[in-house]
Amino acid sequence: RDRPPRLALSGSAGVGKTTLGRALAKQYGVPYIPEGMRSRLEAGLSLHDLTHPQLAALIQELWAEQCAAEDAAIASHGGFIADRSAVDYAAFWLHYRFTDDQHTTEAFFASTLSRISTYDRIVLLPWGVLPLVADGIRSSNPWLQRHFQVLVEGLLHREVEAERLLVMPDVVALEHRLRLISEALTAGE
Repeated sequence: RDRPPRLALSGSAGVGKTTLGRALAKQYGVPYIPEGMRSRLEAGLSLHDLTHPQLAALIQELWAEQCAAEDAAIASHGGFIADRSAVDYAAFWLHYRFTDDQHTTEAFFASTLSRISTYDRIVLLPWGVLPLVADGIRSSNPWLQRHFQVLVEGLLHREVEAERLLVMPDVVALEHRLRLISEALTAGE
């Protein structure tokens, strides 16, 4: 491969996506694409104040922003490190139960799953290895986070071919995670 990597990190809150993503972006000299929801929550958005249709519209908006950011990073740098994968957005759709309108759900899944091929690797980070920190931004309910993790893991294993999915073992050290990803990228060239 004669270009920078296009990586997406996947998993529930608290698995270390942000720390790893920033380190990978620095290592490979590509843009880091942060999770859009986090910045909204930090700015004061309360998900509890949204109606179900408003939350669905927000997830669609975040997905559109993710696609635009990935496309811009490819155009400007040839690659990126994304704090979420396309499959995470499909998992959000199921997690929040937006499935009543089957046509909209089918269209959303088609949109998200069609982007999988743009990633060199989707890195699934393990749940429960790092302590879930109550930071006032994300839910610190471990069962809620585990529910999302199970959804995203199931979708990743079902929708992503094995050579594109890197399942991170239960390692905590950032250096070890970086080395495993570098080795996977080198092996895939």
